[in-house]
Amino acid sequence: MSLKEDAWPSSAGFDLIADALKDDAQKQDAIKKGGNIFAFTLKNDQGKEESWHIDLKETGTVGKGLAPQGKKPGVTLVLSDVEFAKLISGKANAQNMFMQGKLKIKGNMMAATKLGPILEKAQSKAKL
Repeated sequence: MSLKEDAWPSSAGFDLIADALKDDAQKQDAIKKGGNIFAFTLKNDQGKEESWHIDLKETGTVGKGLAPQGKKPGVTLVLSDVEFAKLISGKANAQNMFMQGKLKIKGNMMAATKLGPILEKAQSKAKL
């Protein structure tokens, strides 16, 4: 089942992340390194918002919504659909985006730094 929403073209990136986490060894490694539930709230060019999450606390899965049912995200990243596309393709750096105000982080800011290796795995899938 695809996580892509047509109104948020970059949401296809969540399918790439899910694909990168299909391998059990990769999934366990990501959970060990991530240790958190990461939420992404993307704003599209019509000004509407939608959220997705990556559970790197327990399951190593990707889904729609801020967190799996009954759970809360440890960190939420808020950015535009266009900026998420740049992030997932490797054309932008999260730290620079944060400094420029293009990426807002709610919750555990240090946890957000643990997301890098997962995004890199998705970027390598995007280049195939």
